[in-house]
Amino acid sequence: MAGASFILAINLFIAALFALAFFLVGVSNRADRAAPCFSLAYVFGMAYIATEFIIPLDDMPQLSYTAGFASFLGAVTAVTYGVARRYGRSLNPLAMGLFIVCAVLANWLGYLLPHDAVPRNLIYQAPYAVLQALAAWAILASRRRQPIDIGLIVLFLLSTLQFMSKPFAAILLGGSGDSAHAYIATTYALYSQSLGAMLQVATGLLMLTLLVRDMLVEVTARSETDPLSSVYNRRGFEERSAPLMQQSGLPAAIILADLDAFKSINDTHGHDTGDQVIIAFARLMRDSTPPTAIVGRLGGEEFAILLPEANIATARLLAETLRVGLAALQIPGLPIYARCTASFGVAERMVAESLTDLRRRADSALYNAKRAGRDRVIAALPDADAMPTHPLAGTSLARSA
Repeated sequence: MAGASFILAINLFIAALFALAFFLVGVSNRADRAAPCFSLAYVFGMAYIATEFIIPLDDMPQLSYTAGFASFLGAVTAVTYGVARRYGRSLNPLAMGLFIVCAVLANWLGYLLPHDAVPRNLIYQAPYAVLQALAAWAILASRRRQPIDIGLIVLFLLSTLQFMSKPFAAILLGGSGDSAHAYIATTYALYSQSLGAMLQVATGLLMLTLLVRDMLVEVTARSETDPLSSVYNRRGFEERSAPLMQQSGLPAAIILADLDAFKSINDTHGHDTGDQVIIAFARLMRDSTPPTAIVGRLGGEEFAILLPEANIATARLLAETLRVGLAALQIPGLPIYARCTASFGVAERMVAESLTDLRRRADSALYNAKRAGRDRVIAALPDADAMPTHPLAGTSLARSA
């Protein structure tokens, strides 16, 4: 077996493994629209490798030659579509379809040129280079710059250069043979297939890593997000807040909010209406807070907002904005005259104060807001580190309870 034929056999095995791997990723995460494209790309790659073995034995090599080109073009196109989907870019299907038809037609006619001619090889390699450059552009345009993203950009650009350099590499390495049968025994064929195999493996591994990474990020986000309100749950809020609170010199403020008479809303108008109140209030908080704020639903009708680099005045102003905004909302399911209100406790972080202590002081202020009649904002005093005495403490009603 010639060296190039051996490399082709290895490429066939690698393509089958990657096709299966991306298929399994797609099955395990049906919302992933990129994995099926990558799996299809390696299926096309297997078809292309099969044609490389068939061409020397075919009585009509022009047909096999064009079929091999179309198969590999399908593989590169599927990769480009998958990358574009993963990075939120849109490709024009009509333009892509026209590009593919023109490329296949050009290669059908290009077969009539001498086998070793540079123009023929350029016609063959240029469409691949264009599509690889388009994949690199899709990542660059997304502005995602994590190591995997940068690695893929580099690989796609290297692949672009590889395809464009092949016609000239063929000349330097003694030619690509004067026929399809002679090609498989040339040094150029060994170089071309070996380099292609290395880039295929590197790109496949990075794309597989990219999908697995994004799956893990999505799973983590789901575990830290409250499904009803779409803000962080208690765990997510604490996980995001803890690193900020570990920076001893960073100022911060916290807002605790509690919906007033929420049980009454559920009992009177139903839990579906209560859910709408939660959703509306969470949306109001997301729309009203700065991008650096951490918004969470701590449980039931209680919410928290951590404001990095904010003081008590900023927190109080935001809390008042939320209080007035909630009272003005018309909640689906509530009578037109009914309005929801919330009570707020705010606190500014003291030097080296922990998140627990900061929340305790804000919770004390929130309790005071509830006791003072609800629908109001109260700021915590610096030394307010304990819950105030209940207004019924010591009375006969409290003792009987």
